[in-house]
Amino acid sequence: MRSNLVIKRAPGEDIELSGMVFHKDCIPPYKNAKIELWHCCNKGVYDNSSDDFNYRATTYSDGAGKYSFKTTLPVPYDIGGGSFRPAHFHVMITAASYLPLVTQLYFTGDPYLAEDESSASPTAARRILDVQTLRNGSKKVVYNVGMTETLLVAPVALHKLTGHYINENDAEDVIDFFADHDILWIKNEIYGLQQEYAGNNTFLFGGISVESGDYCPTILSR
Repeated sequence: MRSNLVIKRAPGEDIELSGMVFHKDCIPPYKNAKIELWHCCNKGVYDNSSDDFNYRATTYSDGAGKYSFKTTLPVPYDIGGGSFRPAHFHVMITAASYLPLVTQLYFTGDPYLAEDESSASPTAARRILDVQTLRNGSKKVVYNVGMTETLLVAPVALHKLTGHYINENDAEDVIDFFADHDILWIKNEIYGLQQEYAGNNTFLFGGISVESGDYCPTILSR
């Protein structure tokens, strides 16, 4: 539990991440939402082993829905094969009655945004944050978020789920998943059954059937 992640005498530029958390209708602000932040150090390395939990922290939104972290600006890092991930924050926001939001925040001007599969996705556009320079020379970015009970799946992830699935115990039991308008569907004789993403790698099977309009409260996990 802390909001200041800055390590004394560590290299790098100071930056503040701040914003507000709202209910699903964006009114009113959400009090006491849990915000978790983690990112790499100036050398592009994550602290996964020390007792200091460097560049990892948790805070909560205040009565006005506001939160803030002070930390060090992360850097792009080599992921092999001549490819680099753009600099980014990892953020998880948890609020009762809503789906948890697990996401990544990027920074305008990063040279690797266009070549990275995640940051180049159209769904990442509002998560590429403008970096403001304050009078004291430090940096600042702002990320506001409205919580929701349902989430759309990023197209890059959605298309990895599509395809022809065969039951390993019954070769005649097959299912075809396809994507349309950034929604996952199960193919049927008429068109398909819509799959509603329920979070935690789980889809609500059926949704609205184009064929019958029936609702199917079955859970499909992958």
